[in-house]
Formats: sequence, C-alpha cells, structure tokens
Amino acid sequence: MKYEWRKQEKILYQPKKTPQIVEVPQQKFISLAGIGDPNGPEFKQRIETLYPLAYGLKAAYRKYSADKDVEFDDYVVFPLEGVWSLTEEGQKLDHLDKNEFSYDIMIQIPNFVPDDLIEPSIANVKAKKNPELIDEIEIKNFKPIEAVETLHVGDYDDEPASFAKMDGFVNQNGKERAEKIHREIYLSDARRVDRDKLKTILRYKIK
Repeated sequence: MKYEWRKQEKILYQPKKTPQIVEVPQQKFISLAGIGDPNGPEFKQRIETLYPLAYGLKAAYRKYSADKDVEFDDYVVFPLEGVWSLTEEGQKLDHLDKNEFSYDIMIQIPNFVPDDLIEPSIANVKAKKNPELIDEIEIKNFKPIEAVETLHVGDYDDEPASFAKMDGFVNQNGKERAEKIHREIYLSDARRVDRDKLKTILRYKIK
C-alpha cells in the first residue's frame, strides 16, 4: 500500500484557514541550512539538491520493501518545508531585510523508512547526479511539539496577516508562542501557481 501524507496526516497537511492547535509528532528530515533572500539562486540550489535526494530515497525504499511484509511499500514524497528565523543582525533591524533570513529548507523522511537506507541512498544520488550542495546535507530530527497552524492562501509577503490571526487565537486559548522561529509547508509549486493562489501551511510552537 502507498503512504499518502494528504490522507494519512490530514490534520497536519490539510488545515483550514482558521488557526488550530495540533500535536506534531517526532519527525525526521533531509535538510539544508542557508542564509539570505529565498528569491536568490542559493535558495534554488538547495531545492535542486533536496528533491533528487527525496526521490532517490523513495526509490531505495521501494526496492527495499519489494520482498518484505510491510504496511507501506511506497510513499508520496512529502512537500518542501522551511524553518525560518533571522540572523543576529536581522533581529536588530527595525525592518525586515530578506537578506538576513536564516533558514533550514527540508523534506520529511517517513518514519517507516529504515535509517540504514538513508546514507547509502545519499551516496547513490551523489554518484549518479552529484547535486551541487549534496555534501552539506544534514539529517535533522525534531521532537514532538504542541503547535498552532493555519492555511495561508496568497503571496508569501502577505503572511504577516495570517500570523496575526494565529497570535490572537493562541492568546485566546491561554497559550503563548514558545519561540521566534516558525515553519512553512509549501503545498503549491511557486513556479506554476499565481502568487495570490499559493497555499502555504504556517506553524509555530506554543506552550
């Protein structure tokens, strides 16, 4: 059976425009860190490195599971995600400078994929395609958290309005934001979708 994150993890990947509190389980990702404007070439290079790795791992898992009795013998590659913050210099400014963004861009590894498939899969992709930043890849584990999330529809530059709704919802429920960083999950391909129709999940940790 094929694992489809839109179906198996609806609460995490099909939120409404109204903010909601969710329990995010432990998750593992292939990740690349970066600093700077996401509209620049460095960000594009990271995406062009992550996707071959994600699909290479998927292919390795399909081969691995072919002769085994497993619940899922294939899966849909998870969407691109980003954890966003600002550099120390960016935090001192009285305005947002996109050149001071600090981020980790990543794609989730399903929890049923064995750890010992990951490194050989990366080595195989390096041997065949050798994406430019493959030697900078990290495997990152995130602990379970309580979070607030919402679906933002529109331009990335309009996200502050959605964050304001999330902040109000959190306060109304007697919670508070636990840290300044936030996560974005990109459900749309920005190369093919009009900016006013982009769908992005916004999420941050609460306590």
